[in-house]
Parts: sequence; structure tokens; C-alpha cells
Amino acid sequence: MEWLPHLQPLFKKYGNRPHPLEHHNTYQLVVMVVLSAQTTDKLINKIAPAFFQQFPSMKELAKATPEELHPWIKSVTGFRKKADWLVRIAQAIGDDKKIPLTMEALTELPGIGRKSANVILREAGGEPQGIFVDLHVLRVVPRIGITNEEKPEKVENVLLEIIPKKYWHKAGMAFSYLGREICRPTDPNCAECLLNDVCQFANAARTPSTKKK
Repeated sequence: MEWLPHLQPLFKKYGNRPHPLEHHNTYQLVVMVVLSAQTTDKLINKIAPAFFQQFPSMKELAKATPEELHPWIKSVTGFRKKADWLVRIAQAIGDDKKIPLTMEALTELPGIGRKSANVILREAGGEPQGIFVDLHVLRVVPRIGITNEEKPEKVENVLLEIIPKKYWHKAGMAFSYLGREICRPTDPNCAECLLNDVCQFANAARTPSTKKK
């Protein structure tokens, strides 16, 4: 199937929405993305203002010890490990103006993988170098029937093959918001989905069972 024409309405509706992490600059974005792994965006948004009041820039963060971060992020999953990563990131970068915006440079930093780097590049206005695959994307894309792959890297590779580069920054966010609002883990609202005419899951739900009683 030629997927792009069917995905265009999805990209139009969701593709330009900002990420749910409520950041105000690239420094805040990097910190919040690192903290958000295995933790809800809602919690990170809640603790972020106090954290950034205490550590307003890379320069200030670089002067801290990981232990000094603990009181501000202790509600975050894996906060000790993440505190160490954040201090090491700040010491490596040194200044907000030097935050790199390439996949290679970002993924060399501790605690930043492809998914995180793709989010940072999108939100910071960097050139698209991939499509971010979060838990929502990982659920939605196979449900639709685009691929049977289950690992983030393999799902991303499939998406990169079928979606032109100019849509990469839109695609990840569009699938993610579809998963957050419509294609939920349980009780997905297929009737309201823009892809219900081509979605494998929705079509299967509409097909009456042929099994004999």
C-alpha cells in the first residue's frame, strides 16, 4: 500500500503540535527529555519550574554535583542515574549556545538515544535526521498495519522508508498524538480516527466473526 496519501490528514492535524514537554528553550528541552524516560510528561512539567529556577542554564548545571540535583528530581524514575547524566551533559556542552543539533553529536551524550535526539532536533528546529518512536508510536504503527516490527529502531526504519524526509518531523508527533488521544492502549476510539478506513485493527474490529458457534 502507498501509505503517504492516507497519512497526510494525520500529519495535517497533529504534525505541527509541540511536544507535551513544556520547555522554553533548548537547554530546558534537553534536560526534560532526559528526565522523561520512563516517567510521564505531566510529572516532568510539574517539577521543571523549580528545577530550572535552581539550575537555569548549562553553566549552572555544570557546576553542580549529581547529588545536588536529587532533591529536585527525586520523584522521577531513575533519578540518581539521570542526575549523573545531566551533570555530565552540562559539563560536556558547557554553554546553552553550544548544544549540538545533529543526531551523531546528541547520541554521544549520556542518556540520549535516537528517540530523545529526534525529539530534541524537532523541537529545537534542527534538520530532521529520523522519526522519533515513543511508546505511543510503537503501539499505533503496528496496529494500523504499516509494519509488524516491534522494536523502536526497526519501526523507525520502516517509517523512514515510506515517509519522505520533509515529513519526518511531523510523522513521529502525529502518530504519538494519535496514540495519546484516539488509539489508546485499551478501548481505542476507532470511529474518530482519521485512518479507520485503512487501519488493520479497525477493519478487523468491523469484520464479523465467521467462527461457528
